[in-house]
Amino acid sequence: MTETNATRHVLSLDGGGAKGFYTIGVLTELEAMLGAPLSEHFSLIFGTSTGAILAALLSLGYKTGDIFKLYSEHVPKVMREQTPSGRGQALRALAKSVFADVNFLDVKTNVGIVATRWEFETPMIFKSSAGQSHGSKKSFAPGFGCSVGDAVTASCSAYPFFDRSIVNTHMGERVELVDGGYCANNPTLYAIADALNALQVRRSDLRVLSLGVGNYPRPKRRWNGLVPFIKEFAARRVLDVELLQKTLDINTASMDQLRRILFADIETVRISETFERPEMATDLLESDPTKLNLLYQRGRQSFANFELPLRTLLN
Repeated sequence: MTETNATRHVLSLDGGGAKGFYTIGVLTELEAMLGAPLSEHFSLIFGTSTGAILAALLSLGYKTGDIFKLYSEHVPKVMREQTPSGRGQALRALAKSVFADVNFLDVKTNVGIVATRWEFETPMIFKSSAGQSHGSKKSFAPGFGCSVGDAVTASCSAYPFFDRSIVNTHMGERVELVDGGYCANNPTLYAIADALNALQVRRSDLRVLSLGVGNYPRPKRRWNGLVPFIKEFAARRVLDVELLQKTLDINTASMDQLRRILFADIETVRISETFERPEMATDLLESDPTKLNLLYQRGRQSFANFELPLRTLLN
């Protein structure tokens, strides 16, 4: 199930914080079906936020089993931090530990990491190849001269629950960035635009796999026994989390609706199932290892539900 001379496969990975365990479950079964690291099967991998971590690791040739181990070890630690600065510091430490000084010249396939410029309210997409550039090719530098770790950290900086991120580009710019989910939590449109307009893939030759993080009930909150001011603070924090989640969900759905309208002729499989059972209640800041493992299992089951169309798409 490799690409022909003309066919090009694109992989797009949504944001969603800790719910990325669901995506890893799908990817685990996908890798098993293909029989090789996913960097060997996809010409372009795009990711936002938790999807950016996965896109970066996959493009570097990581196997899904190793990614699952990294997530299981580090994600609960990051999400258990109680302050934006604590989460931001833990995220930066994770990126440094995993990616060290790896840069965008080290990837094995084209990659796109979506972040959002805080001052300009516009996307900033870290790319590996000048062939992905839609302009300014003469001044292009892979990842704007930034490390993969810095790009991933920026894409995951879900302000106000994480600190905003600062990067310094090869042009001497100091850029303040927040989570890529604010502009494209589902980056499939950006990936298709790169494939068609920058990489010059014909529409008839393009095959797209778009993976979300699933849809879940909201966790129930228990306020009994809390003193009033703590209860008020906790309720405000929950409201902020739910507002951020709602913002990302709306962005995800609208991007997919546009994709279906504008690129209905491009063969695409979208996987992001809805789970309504109470035990599946979760949000992007989930830190319970048992719940995260359950998300991973749900992802593997979702692959099974879509295995036939996936085989058709990738064969």
